[in-house]
Amino acid sequence: MALDSKVPKGPIKDKWTDYKNKIDLVNPANKRHIDVIVVGTGLAGGSAAATLAELGYNVKAFAYQDSPRRAHSIAAQGGINAAKNYQGDGDSTYRLFYDTVKGGDYRSREANVYRLAEVSSNIIDQCVAQGVPFARDYGGLLDNRSFGGVLVSRTFYAKGQTGQQLLLGAYSAMNRQIARGKIEMFNRHEMLDVVIVDGKARGIIARNLITGEIERHSAHAVVVGSGGYGNVYFLSTNAMGSNATAAWKIHKKGAYFANPCYTQIHPTCIPRSGDYQSKLTLMSESLRNDGRIWVPKNMEDVLAIREGRKKPTELSEDERDYYLERRYPAFGNLVPRDVASRAAKERCDAGYGVNATGEAVYLDFASAFERYGKEQAKIHNIGNPSPAKIKELGQAIVEAKYGNLFQMYEKIIDQNPYETPMMIYPAVHYTMGGVWVDYNLMTTIPGCYCIGEANFSDHGANRLGASALMQGLADGYFVLPYTIGDYLSDDIRTGKIPTDSKEFDEAEKEVTERINFFVNNKGTKSVDYFHKKLGKVMWDKAGMSRNAQGLTEAMAEIKAIREEFWKEVYVPGTADEMNPELEKAGRVADFLELGELFAKDALMRNESCGGHFREESAELDGPQKGEAKRNDKDFAFVAAWEYKGEPADAVLHKEELEFKDIELKQRSYK
Repeated sequence: MALDSKVPKGPIKDKWTDYKNKIDLVNPANKRHIDVIVVGTGLAGGSAAATLAELGYNVKAFAYQDSPRRAHSIAAQGGINAAKNYQGDGDSTYRLFYDTVKGGDYRSREANVYRLAEVSSNIIDQCVAQGVPFARDYGGLLDNRSFGGVLVSRTFYAKGQTGQQLLLGAYSAMNRQIARGKIEMFNRHEMLDVVIVDGKARGIIARNLITGEIERHSAHAVVVGSGGYGNVYFLSTNAMGSNATAAWKIHKKGAYFANPCYTQIHPTCIPRSGDYQSKLTLMSESLRNDGRIWVPKNMEDVLAIREGRKKPTELSEDERDYYLERRYPAFGNLVPRDVASRAAKERCDAGYGVNATGEAVYLDFASAFERYGKEQAKIHNIGNPSPAKIKELGQAIVEAKYGNLFQMYEKIIDQNPYETPMMIYPAVHYTMGGVWVDYNLMTTIPGCYCIGEANFSDHGANRLGASALMQGLADGYFVLPYTIGDYLSDDIRTGKIPTDSKEFDEAEKEVTERINFFVNNKGTKSVDYFHKKLGKVMWDKAGMSRNAQGLTEAMAEIKAIREEFWKEVYVPGTADEMNPELEKAGRVADFLELGELFAKDALMRNESCGGHFREESAELDGPQKGEAKRNDKDFAFVAAWEYKGEPADAVLHKEELEFKDIELKQRSYK
């Protein structure tokens, strides 16, 4: 199958405007005769459902949670990027585009990224109109802060709850359309297959997670906005329910998958405390605005801290290694996430980790307390303030900016981060790979669209902080509602899609047989047993450090785990009731297939890229062995794949879990 990205011709800054001027539209009177299914109700799915319904389409929205406001988008903390240049510090649409492409190691589709930067300002206006309580500065204007990998302040935020507040905005827009009857909401439903009729996506098979009933739902188009697959590692910052099932089901029916091995390792997460954990907790990257990252310089101090003989606050400045500031003076603690993550792992691998497991570095706010405290003392005309008063004033400012994050840390670690530095360590967070889509956000299945984190297009090998919320809302509010009309304009006379066809029969039969297998299999091991085994293989051999031998072993080990899974998995309960173990079984079965594809993709890429270091790769102008150095002025890595002269999307075969037979070569970027 030949891929056609449908990227418009012409200068990149004009592509989206010219394209919108020429695509086909659906008359408002005809939209009421067209049905659209939206799977997932996070920022991407929720904003798409609300906007499509506002335009007049009949929308069916599906959420596996009990409410759209429980979507994992709610967990995003730090902020959302937009090129409004409120700070007057040199930001622009082009600079946001450039930073995003560069931060992604030049693996993004540039036309999509420029469009993303273009509509970013519209997102902020939309959300303000919805009542999202963004932080404001002294004069009442929306405030900004910086995130990693950029030299400007462009991140809009609502304390450490930005995702929650943005999701509530989308949720309120959805509720308005639900009340109008334009959105039919299906909570506690999970999509288990897509139905293809005459080569087009015409519906889904879903399971009611409360009653166990298998349902058929038809539509003229299907939109998947179901998030990423970070839980393939078992331990990640994702909610335990986050899964790849919807995206994987459309992949199995013909939607190509791209870049599965590009996983973001977030640098500021709470370290794991034991083998019993089921997930990890994210601490917002925004903390790196004011927190300084360090480890002790001397091994004697490291051991003393681990054994409780010394406190980190007892080390002088000369005894601390602020390694990001030392290695990357232009960006300091605000280097991109992949750089910060690799650097933390390198220090801990070298033996300088500060917790009992040796897998933690410090994030210290003492300097921020002093800086803000002195400023506040001047503002309040306090002459010759004591160090204690300066600290008190500074802590109040930090609490106003990050208070809920500090509170969350203290509840989990049982240490007061105002009195002792936070401990952080990298963890699996976001997935840049996903379903391949063209410029219209359509997959290789006609009529099947994929938006937000579930697709591959915008972030290359490493997502810049605060751009996930931007992409989800851009796709849902401002891109898909235009591009889907170009396809649906051919369906204004199609009429309702019947669900009593042989295609729906076959899809439902396949889903039912799989469910019956799980509840009837007489295995001896739990679903979590297999998920944990898969996660350990993925982290050890397909995580931050990779090599050909480990990846080859990973593929064989994952295959063996999968074979054992289908023989030995035990699912208690029945299929006609609420059964979380049954839900997990289906999702882990998908992860076991995706995991092998993931390792295959990583094996084929003999390169260090994003948050991943390939140990035996050729020495290029990118991350090297040891301290994983990069050029401080430009984080661009010089290698990128080409497909017949054009940037490849690393398309993978949907059945044999193999790369397509494509010519790959490297080229340099200036």
